[in-house]
Amino acid sequence: MDQQERIRAFGMSALQLGDELRALEAATGISGLMGTTVVEEENETALEQFESRVRSEAAEMAFYYQIFYCLEKSIRDLCSSTLSDPEAGGQDWWNSDKVPQNIKDEVKRRQKAELDSGVTVRSDQSIDYTTFGELTVLITANWDIFSNIISSKPAVHRILGSLNILRGPIAHCCPLAETEKDRLLLTIKDWSRLLG
Repeated sequence: MDQQERIRAFGMSALQLGDELRALEAATGISGLMGTTVVEEENETALEQFESRVRSEAAEMAFYYQIFYCLEKSIRDLCSSTLSDPEAGGQDWWNSDKVPQNIKDEVKRRQKAELDSGVTVRSDQSIDYTTFGELTVLITANWDIFSNIISSKPAVHRILGSLNILRGPIAHCCPLAETEKDRLLLTIKDWSRLLG
């Protein structure tokens, strides 16, 4: 079973477990098995202030956001684990020549802006401040290391470039057209195949 099949199986198991817990709640009259909390009720109340059309659109797009969130996190993890390997750069890989200086500078700028805004800092890992496009540069700039994991450098550019374009509507709260939903799922399969 490949990674994508394991993820799909995990998701289906979670959905099935949710259905079973809801049925158990209904059969026994015991509530809270699904973890309904005051926070979830507050979240529902917060959503009620928006038009049902917008809420429906958001619910539909949540799946694609979730897919993209997982994808982007997995690419960050791939970069970190690969570049932190002792043979590649070691634990201090971010401060080595493995990361182009312009990316380091942009990340420092983003970290400072976030700190100066007074919001909670999202991460203590610099890679979590990179953009999707910068992740592509990080992989291709270190192709000598990633070529053992990823089968084609031009394919990295093509696939991650396509994903970056598809990311736009998801990140900026616009619905994806049906063909773009299909394209996103196919492009993620292309990415998985590159790693296989």
